[in-house]
Amino acid sequence: MICKDYKPKTCGKLNKAPYVCNNCKSLGSCTYERWIYVAKYSDDCYHELLSSSREGINQMPEDIQKLDTLISPLIKKGQSLSHIYANHKTDICCSRRTLYKYIDRQLFSAKNIDLPRKVKYKPRKSGTNSRNISRNYRIGRTYDDFNKFLENSPEISVVEMDTVEGQKGGKVLLTLLFRKSTFMLAFLMDNKTQQCVNNVFSMLVQRLGVKVFKRLFPVILTDNGSEFQDPKSIEYGQNKDKLTNVFYCDSNCSWQKGMIEKNHEYIRFIVPKGRSFDMYNKNDITLMINNINSTARDSLNGSTPFQLSQMLLDNSLHKKLSLQEIAPDNVVLKPTLLK
Repeated sequence: MICKDYKPKTCGKLNKAPYVCNNCKSLGSCTYERWIYVAKYSDDCYHELLSSSREGINQMPEDIQKLDTLISPLIKKGQSLSHIYANHKTDICCSRRTLYKYIDRQLFSAKNIDLPRKVKYKPRKSGTNSRNISRNYRIGRTYDDFNKFLENSPEISVVEMDTVEGQKGGKVLLTLLFRKSTFMLAFLMDNKTQQCVNNVFSMLVQRLGVKVFKRLFPVILTDNGSEFQDPKSIEYGQNKDKLTNVFYCDSNCSWQKGMIEKNHEYIRFIVPKGRSFDMYNKNDITLMINNINSTARDSLNGSTPFQLSQMLLDNSLHKKLSLQEIAPDNVVLKPTLLK
């Protein structure tokens, strides 16, 4: 039980800005009542208030009845809301969009079925950034086609491909991950464009040779990013010789190439999200990848991707791309690695 005459002690510092105890040096030992500012909680409260203040009907019952008396008989005559609003604008105390909401919530005797065009259209989707772009590049290269391809060649090696952005408009990383070993490659590109991706693959073919490239990259699975939407430029070399097969995940199904998505976490340990890649060079990226590939994984029974790659991949890959194993105690997965 708390005495009704009890009054909690309050600190005099709370009477002046910033009115909270966050930066107080005595916070650990203070016995006064405390006020702590939590940005996430305050932001959540703000958005909740912003949303709740717009809920419900901002009209008195009498006003709703008056609108119903005016509008519903005209709607039932087949008149559209635009026609009614044009002729009775001074008598209607809300917008046309609000009238549609009132009808949809069944506040009027007129219903959606009484509107001339309402029931002929599907509800408009919101919160989408879909674009009217051609999907012809996916023909014969969908995720279903990918699975069928693997059914016919179950032993074939699969490489997952993606990009990692720093800051918008800046340099990006092209990442390639070998599924069987989770061994990952990363290449610094000036822009997130198809031409930059093509340049990386041209470099790989030139350094590794056509035979080794075909053996290492027989199948590539990627997403529908604009930088990957010209599959033939990746699949075919300069001599029009087919080097690989490119397939695409379904839209919004990043789990279909979940291994590379998961592996990107290691990149974010070293280069946090939002930090630009512009300050780094290819040697920095190679150093980062060497440390990531030298990290032991529970999923590999304590082995590292580098160790498995030496058994499963052509070892010329390591030599040609300057890939080296880092001693276990020297592995660094912090931003300090590239400072």
